[in-house]
Amino acid sequence: MTFKNIRITLLLVILGYIVLDSFLSSKRATEWKHPLRVVIYPINADGREITDKYISTLTTSQFESFTTLLKKESSRYGLSLSSPISVQLSAPIKSLPPAIPKDRNRLNVMWWSLKLRYWTWKTDNFKGLKPQVRAYALFFDPKVHKGLAHSTGLEKSKVALIQLFADDKHAKQNNFIILHELLHTLGATDKYDLSTNQPLFPEGYAEPNRKPTYPQHKAEIMGGRIPLSQTKAKMPSSLQNTVIGTKTAKEIGWVK
Repeated sequence: MTFKNIRITLLLVILGYIVLDSFLSSKRATEWKHPLRVVIYPINADGREITDKYISTLTTSQFESFTTLLKKESSRYGLSLSSPISVQLSAPIKSLPPAIPKDRNRLNVMWWSLKLRYWTWKTDNFKGLKPQVRAYALFFDPKVHKGLAHSTGLEKSKVALIQLFADDKHAKQNNFIILHELLHTLGATDKYDLSTNQPLFPEGYAEPNRKPTYPQHKAEIMGGRIPLSQTKAKMPSSLQNTVIGTKTAKEIGWVK
């Protein structure tokens, strides 16, 4: 067997393992027999001292709103778990994840996915049980960065790369963004128009049967915003102003 054939065989074995591991991980994560183990890994993404200071103030208790919302919403769909999610916070990670390729052709994305998996394995500093979902919180100083790149939640690898502002004023909004991306890793799809950010009717509305339809008072978590009219919407101030709609509940395995 030539070196080229050995290399191809090895690559196929690795890819086969990844596919099998992804399938089994996805199946276990959405069975909801036990609380979903989520670990948040904070990263100073802009290298600024003020960002480091903010990260040093983070505690697991700041993410209790995840548990509160998911417990309330899951009970509406008949889920019997006392708590559908367990959130832990790791020590900060000092390196950045591989950059998402600008050219999204299939080979580039596959290669990036392999590099990301290796990076998550190499940098994982969490000491507890192996997480089922890894959320990498990339923090930026809002005084320097007025806007952030789009966050990404990957279902197959159960990894989320989340762009956030390192500021207490944005903490509640950060939690909304984190949970939105976490649900992506479980199979939930976006329910808003990507060109306008306007929630899609009816699946992107918290109360699609409301009369009158507008203004809505809450956001569907994957709709992303609270619809105020057919053309206007606003970000919810916190997770208290969000719900998980029926379509999202089906996608993440709460409704069969």
